[in-house]
Amino acid sequence: MRVGMVGTGYVGLVSGTCFAEFGIDVVCCDKDASKIERLEKGEIPIYEPGLEDLVAKQVDAGRLSFTTDLVQTVRGADAIFIAVGTPAREGDGHADMSYVYQAAREIAAALDGYTVIVTKSTVPVGTAREVEAIITEELKSLDKSDVEFDVCSNPEFLREGAAINDFMRPDRIVIGVEAERAKDIMKALYRPLFINETPMVITSPETAETIKYAGNGFLAMKITFINEIANLCEKTGANVQEVARGIGLDGRIGSKFLHAGPGYGGSCFPKDTLALTQIGQKYGAPQNIIETVVWVNAERQRSMADRIIDACGGDVDGMRIGILGVAFKPNTDDVRESSALAIIPLLQEEGASIAAYDPAAMEEAAKELEDVQWCTDAYEVAQDADILVIITEWNEFRALDLQRLGDVMKAKRLVDLRNVYKISDMEGTGFHYVSVGRSEVMPAATASIKKVADL
Repeated sequence: MRVGMVGTGYVGLVSGTCFAEFGIDVVCCDKDASKIERLEKGEIPIYEPGLEDLVAKQVDAGRLSFTTDLVQTVRGADAIFIAVGTPAREGDGHADMSYVYQAAREIAAALDGYTVIVTKSTVPVGTAREVEAIITEELKSLDKSDVEFDVCSNPEFLREGAAINDFMRPDRIVIGVEAERAKDIMKALYRPLFINETPMVITSPETAETIKYAGNGFLAMKITFINEIANLCEKTGANVQEVARGIGLDGRIGSKFLHAGPGYGGSCFPKDTLALTQIGQKYGAPQNIIETVVWVNAERQRSMADRIIDACGGDVDGMRIGILGVAFKPNTDDVRESSALAIIPLLQEEGASIAAYDPAAMEEAAKELEDVQWCTDAYEVAQDADILVIITEWNEFRALDLQRLGDVMKAKRLVDLRNVYKISDMEGTGFHYVSVGRSEVMPAATASIKKVADL
């Protein structure tokens, strides 16, 4: 079989490479000639563990190639995947579909035989039908109405930092298609996973498109929920990590995405939750819960700056604040909508100077942030710092030499927005330690509990 992947961003490159690992011939196409040139040299434009080696393996095997020629990509392909960006539009939050629709027109012009056109990008409900209409009209205008095609929705569920494993061992595969011929081709493409008994959900395009947004909306809601519970825990003396474990063991709830922190970010949740609210408004079915999630998460990120300022006694003017981690999560260089991008400017507005380090995302973050001293490791960040803040839970931040940090800092303060450390581990270190959703039980609360127990 042969597959064409239009777009070599995160989704397109990972998906195309993994299809090649299945033994399928894959051509990845992109209009950005410099990106294609880099890929042909073996340079990977995104940070994703394991991807560079897998790309090299598939290129050497002759199953993966790169081009700027869309006609070459389309001709002879059983399926063409549209994996271009759908960023949120400025002002209204609607998904910008211009890249998808342009790709559909250009694919139509190159079609020369039956092909399945697959929307892999995250797209609003109704996009598959719209793509079908665009291609049909384009073929008619080119006097190619006899060329057959079908359109399918096949949303991706790839987590940055674990994308290869997610593609190879997914929880499910969602295919939104009605034509039997297209179903057979999609089943054949995913046959290696079907053999491994991966559930395959075959439904209408509209349902498949809704599944993607509903899934991300629900996960964002879980993160926001546990962050709200973390606020409660800080007031009551409870421990949010123990609360999360207690409720997560309930099979109806599950333990994933119950980690309190500074709020969700990245390329998917912020964009998709906002788009879901807009879709709801468009169809007269307001998504009130998700609208609240969007608002609460934005407030959550902003409130983290106040938490840092409070840890410094209420004033950071003239202070040096050390930031550990600027990517929205570990194992990626993606800083889109990361908490760091919200927190750092607020601290700078209050007069703080910022030193920061991230194992992978500093180059990307430097495009978004000004007046930041980028450092080579955590200890350079800590040098003469008045406070140290963990924003991204990279593994190398989990076993810092606290003695060494304290020796070079002006003041021994640590704000841990990811609960990397246990409170018990920080006792006796001399650090003023602030975490999320955890606090010592207050004496008054302890006394009240004892009185109830005595009854």
